[in-house]
Amino acid sequence: MMEKVFNWQINREMEYKYPAARPDRQVAWVFDTNKCIACQTCTLACKNAWTSGKGQEYMFWNNVETKPWGFYPTGYDVRLLELLGAQGWKGDRYIGKTIFESAPYGEEVLGWMPEEEDWAHPNIGEDEPSGQIGEKAAYSLPHLNWMFYLQRICNHCTYPACLAACPRKAIYKRKEDGIVLIDQKRCRGYQECVRACPYKKSMFRSYTGKSEKCISCFPAVEDGLQTQCVVTCIGRIRIFGFKSVWNKPRADNPIDYLIHTAKVALPLYPQFGLEPNVYYIPPIHVPEAFNKQLFGPGAKRAVELYKKAYEDKRLVGLLMLFGSTDKIVHSFKVEGDINNGFCVGYDDRGLEIVRVPIKEPTILRKAYDEEQDVPRLSIT
Repeated sequence: MMEKVFNWQINREMEYKYPAARPDRQVAWVFDTNKCIACQTCTLACKNAWTSGKGQEYMFWNNVETKPWGFYPTGYDVRLLELLGAQGWKGDRYIGKTIFESAPYGEEVLGWMPEEEDWAHPNIGEDEPSGQIGEKAAYSLPHLNWMFYLQRICNHCTYPACLAACPRKAIYKRKEDGIVLIDQKRCRGYQECVRACPYKKSMFRSYTGKSEKCISCFPAVEDGLQTQCVVTCIGRIRIFGFKSVWNKPRADNPIDYLIHTAKVALPLYPQFGLEPNVYYIPPIHVPEAFNKQLFGPGAKRAVELYKKAYEDKRLVGLLMLFGSTDKIVHSFKVEGDINNGFCVGYDDRGLEIVRVPIKEPTILRKAYDEEQDVPRLSIT
């Protein structure tokens, strides 16, 4: 018998296998798609740290794919969207069915199993735009032809499909921080988690006969540090922290502010019903309909807000805070104004750990470096 649980991302109750049991605090990420250059530093850092063993060659717990043609594994989202059928929103309320409500008889979740070759092309569609660029094409927003980079990890969902589908109850969600893990002692490699996860972030390792997934770098998180994919990002597009319960946000919590106060960061495919905890600032140059399909009905407002970020010094200050420290920022405040102010981040004891200028300073240097006895090629 399915339980009734409230999913704030679709603004209604839905069916789920287990009763609602939100953690004391929830790990969460915010990714700014507008700043990503697809250098894949995050991908390689994650691979080096967690999936460099035998039988893990195809495993990318973190990957960056190019939309609209990129997927890993191939077609992971398009295939499920086709299975799910028509999806609709009435305002901010989802009126279609989730993957739990659409599950076939005898199944816990509507899902599909990738073929072996689906895992073979992690860079498929990379840098391919939505269409050909015509002669004498002009610049416009949104772009006539476009692409953008989508950064993906396990969403450590509030209502994980992998957890609901596992017949061994080998998957669990930690009460203290909401991290979703697979108990390797209980796992028997049935791969129901692989079939069920709509984001395909549970992966089967044939060498051990067990499934594995992103562990939210929990050894680092327990020491107050942000995850590997966040701290290695050279574009400073990511921030990690703890999110409050959806109806009790804290305005001084960076994650809460971006998600619940400013509402500039949105979940990926909220209509699937998992209440994922990785949030995206949508690309500003992409057609509204595509953004809405990926991020829900709040996408248009989020894009407009991001384009006018300088009207909100707290928002622009937070955007400068991305990638500025390896420590988890539990609270923040903005001092001064847009031109001369600072965004200050604090740890869980209220101690300052980072301070960044809201506006990047411009430093002019002499064309000739007298100390090194050399001319400078760049003086700004």
